[in-house]
Amino acid sequence: MIFMKSTNLLRSENRKVSIVLLTAFALLLTVGAFAGKKLELKDVTSRTFRAENMAAVKPLPDGESYAQLSSDRQRIVKYSFTTGKELGVLFDAGQAKGDPIASIDGYIMSPDGRKMLIQTHTKPIYRHSFTADYYIYDIRNNRVTPLSQNGAQQTPVFSPDGQQIAFVRSNNIFLVKLLYDNAEVQVTKDGKVNEIINGIPDWVNEEEFGFNSAMVFSADGGQLVWIRYDERAVQQYSMPLFRGLSPERTEYADYPGFYTYKYPIAGETNATVSVWSYDIQSRRTRKLQVPVDADGYIPRVVATNDALRVAVYTMNRHQDCLRVYMVNPLSTVSQLSVEEKVSRYVREESMSGIQITGSHILVPSDRDGNMHLYLYNMNGQLLRQIDHGDYEVSEIYGYDERTGDTYFASHANGATDQRVWVAHENGKTECLTPKAGWSTAVFSSDYRYFIHTWSDLQTPPVYSLCTNKGKTLEVLIDNKALRDLWIGYEQGRRELLTLTTADGVTLNGWMIKPADFDAARKYPVIMYQYGGPGNQQVKNAWNIGMAGNGAIIEQYLCQQGYVCVCIDNRGTGGRGAEFEKCTYQRLGQLEAHDQAEAALWLGRQPYVDKERIGIWGWSFGGFNTLMAMSEGRGVFRAGVAIAPPTSWRYYDTIYTERFMRTPKENPAGYDDCPLARADKLQGALLLCHGMADDNVHFRNTAEYTEALVQADKDFRQLVYTNRNHSIYGGNTRNHLYRQCIDHFNATLK
Repeated sequence: MIFMKSTNLLRSENRKVSIVLLTAFALLLTVGAFAGKKLELKDVTSRTFRAENMAAVKPLPDGESYAQLSSDRQRIVKYSFTTGKELGVLFDAGQAKGDPIASIDGYIMSPDGRKMLIQTHTKPIYRHSFTADYYIYDIRNNRVTPLSQNGAQQTPVFSPDGQQIAFVRSNNIFLVKLLYDNAEVQVTKDGKVNEIINGIPDWVNEEEFGFNSAMVFSADGGQLVWIRYDERAVQQYSMPLFRGLSPERTEYADYPGFYTYKYPIAGETNATVSVWSYDIQSRRTRKLQVPVDADGYIPRVVATNDALRVAVYTMNRHQDCLRVYMVNPLSTVSQLSVEEKVSRYVREESMSGIQITGSHILVPSDRDGNMHLYLYNMNGQLLRQIDHGDYEVSEIYGYDERTGDTYFASHANGATDQRVWVAHENGKTECLTPKAGWSTAVFSSDYRYFIHTWSDLQTPPVYSLCTNKGKTLEVLIDNKALRDLWIGYEQGRRELLTLTTADGVTLNGWMIKPADFDAARKYPVIMYQYGGPGNQQVKNAWNIGMAGNGAIIEQYLCQQGYVCVCIDNRGTGGRGAEFEKCTYQRLGQLEAHDQAEAALWLGRQPYVDKERIGIWGWSFGGFNTLMAMSEGRGVFRAGVAIAPPTSWRYYDTIYTERFMRTPKENPAGYDDCPLARADKLQGALLLCHGMADDNVHFRNTAEYTEALVQADKDFRQLVYTNRNHSIYGGNTRNHLYRQCIDHFNATLK
């Protein structure tokens, strides 16, 4: 797990002071209204109110220490898991011999901890993928050498002995042998843009299965195994690119250009996938005999501790059957180890959360109605269910082969609460982080220690070192500076709530009222939501809201005189398989209904003006906004939809078909969408979209606005030049938020 920003460590002598300050901060919030400065929009879009956290933390092989990137991106520092004290500098850009490195973007440790790859000059491609220049750093001799001098690289992987590195360039795999003066060998030669990809996923697999590397070494380092994607039959999509600013694309100064890539929409042809091995000594390439449907998926290839076994995951196109095969990279023969079949679809986290240890396979599954953990041996024999109960396991940290203990996070204390647990081999479970709120962990390589991150609605994240018994050893970060800063500003208290709809469905939510809230007044309400499958926005955690950072944009809106609310509708996560999967084959129908029901419930509260309720959201939240505004009851006076899908026929195969099957199989489900509901839109609408959105294409907004025009519906539209799904760069995000807020001020006040 990687955290994005580093900070100085807090020593134990400050712990008592920290506790006092935390208590005082909570008391101030409990009081409610107090005099303070008002936020400005630049405070929302700048780093002013960002919580301190930890950058690029990676446990080291010794089990006693972890590495962390310094805040100035010049050093990689080694710290103790028991004291948090600095043990030494692993890499210093200013002191290393060899090629100069101006700034560190990331790093990869070798399995033995003696070498590392330093990442710099990073250029993003899609959500997870990027190219970069990597440098091999030998910690013992303090020397840096380029991984390759033939162009930027993608997803380098160390061999288990640290003496070889494989990477991808231009869709082909290359191998560097460190013992042979970094000799570079080209493993594949058929890679070609928009045709054949080796060792990295295509766009849709990267986006929807959440990974960027599709190759591993065998345990003895003798074989390289990878997934090959043949996307020649996949239809392509082109996005116009202009000169623009921040950054300026001077190559398009006279004429605009296009970015063209393969993007399979629902029901259409996917890339054909296969698995291959390369014998490093003989240089022989083999196609492995992995049983997979002609239109199926291979979402992972994973190394094991056995040189004759590499784990390969497969999934059928409906995504209701996940299989884990153990494949011999020499004989090419596959053996089925685990088969996971569940109702409707296998959740993505069930696949990505699988842990393969030295002798076991740990599988998350919702087969009993909730996500729980199941332990198998390497041959696929189910040994036991790790945990039981009417709750969801939410994160998997690993299985300790030495003790039989399993570490995970769960919602055992309710969907809005997350704590870290250990399940012992005898079936007993213990909570390691008993404080209510939201806890996550980064464990040491031997599971004896972990970095505990905790926050709640009122408190920014606190980072601590703990033993695997739950004992706190040291507070690393308490975000005192952020708490002190907030105390000087006017803020409303963040509160959790539950409501019951007219259908008898209980929904979780949070609410923020203005600091000077007057129960005798009638306030306009702005409802933020996302609402998509498995997503969870309602948490007893600091990082909530449209812009995170303690719901900072909602605090800004409260200062404008609004009450801000977020409701997790049916289909969202944390509440079991039925609550999440009840939207199957009808995305948007129940979700929008629940948001409208929540608005009606709010309208019955004495402090809410039911005639002035707005709704907004991004991506699926934008889709949900449009569906709710055309739901039929006219409960929303205004709405903002940012980068919304408007027809699932325009979205990708893997995500859409997981929840909807194909358009041919489920035409009625696909036909109920914002595009088809355009004539039913009620309320003042603002649409915002980036023209270079590779995820939710601008096509969605273009077609929807045409439908609104022909239905004679008024709306406002903002188009952002060269911006992707995140709509940022230069002043873009500041401009976007200002337009959204101005829209609500013009329509709800």
